Amino acid sequence: MCESVTGREAMSQSRSMEQLEGADLPEEPPARLVSSLFGGSRETFRDDCVRLADAFVNSERITRTTSFADLRRQRADPGIPEDPSSPVDYVKSLEAGVIPDSINVSSPAFIGHMTSALPYFMRDLARVVVAMNQNTVKLETSKCVSALERERLAKLHWLVFARDDRFYAERIQDPASTLGVVTSGGTAANITALWCARNAGLPAQGDFAGVEAEGLAAGLQHYGYSGAAFIGSEMMHYSFEKAAAVLGIGCRNLLRMPVNERHEVSLHAVRRALARCRQRGIFVVALVGVAGTTESGAIDPLQGLAELAREQHIHFHVDAAWGGALLLSRALAPKLCGIELADTVTLDGHEQLYTPVGTGIGLLRNGSLAAVIDKHAGYVIRRGSHDLGRRSLEGSRPANALYLHASLTILGRRGFELLLEENVGKIRYMFERIQARTEFGPLIHPRMNILVYRYLPQWARGR
Repeated sequence: MCESVTGREAMSQSRSMEQLEGADLPEEPPARLVSSLFGGSRETFRDDCVRLADAFVNSERITRTTSFADLRRQRADPGIPEDPSSPVDYVKSLEAGVIPDSINVSSPAFIGHMTSALPYFMRDLARVVVAMNQNTVKLETSKCVSALERERLAKLHWLVFARDDRFYAERIQDPASTLGVVTSGGTAANITALWCARNAGLPAQGDFAGVEAEGLAAGLQHYGYSGAAFIGSEMMHYSFEKAAAVLGIGCRNLLRMPVNERHEVSLHAVRRALARCRQRGIFVVALVGVAGTTESGAIDPLQGLAELAREQHIHFHVDAAWGGALLLSRALAPKLCGIELADTVTLDGHEQLYTPVGTGIGLLRNGSLAAVIDKHAGYVIRRGSHDLGRRSLEGSRPANALYLHASLTILGRRGFELLLEENVGKIRYMFERIQARTEFGPLIHPRMNILVYRYLPQWARGR
């Protein structure tokens, strides 16, 4: 058998060694060193960390004026320290050389970015998440969190797809059903959705074992296709280029369609692209709609895209990493009409669900779809188990579902409504103020809480 010793086991062994060897121990034995690193008094270290965090988020300064070129020169040592150092001294080094030159996204002067301030409770919750150190790949290291994660995902699934009570009662904790996956971000969620779409579109048939087993070239040949493609807006997130590359589709086969003056994809252009692909024998892996483009917050005509996808029997994916949170507001949710018709949907917790960076969500309308990416390993992930690592792109990952659990529980739907509607209201106000001035000009009418505008020099005003 293969065994490992970590953390508390090392501490326990160090104490046993001290009892056995007693006074014969050298002044700084390895066992005592291990014990000092994993145990011992830590009040000063903890207090310093809390003080640093509070001072950082409460400061109005965004960052120190040190240039990135200077930081690069300062961080050019490839060596690993030979000797251990005090955790307290380490915090001092952070205070002197890292914290001041970091970006304070909580500063009231820091605006215009998707990464923003977090509710205060997330900082304290992070300590609990790290202390628990649950690995959600496997029940052995995440028993309760695995069940909790599935429940949270079901709540978001209901928010998007609104299936009946019986649907959720039967599927929330059924290991054969996967209503969603928690990922490290929107990129991994998008790749996971399109991975499912590719595999479901080129399944096993007869002597062909399926694209997952035999590869894309064999899958296209078996089904008589000459190539494969994704179709979506020219405003699609760059993560779709990563998906095209990783899944063997090729970035040149990511077909980006033109948009109108509101940055919404042209349904006419999409329809023409679908017809060309059909004529050329191209397998369209997925039709992609965007609910909140990164550049301008535009929302594609989701209902129209869904109808095209249904007509052509094509997987319909909606990237709602930015805009999906609007579903929590009864007043704003109608902006995303048609999202409920998607096969898969991406949300991103750190964008408008007020969770720390690293909490992406991929939702699947059909709970059995993820079976096409099911993976097993005799030593850890077994067939039919409740292990979340069976159906996810990532293996070992932290219990970030707890951040999602806290956000939805503490803020509640009314809290989200207040925050989201306030944010959208402020953008409307700013849009009106900009329209009233001659030195600025909006470039697009905002659909949510992103505003794109420009400064007009004197010679360009009034035109």
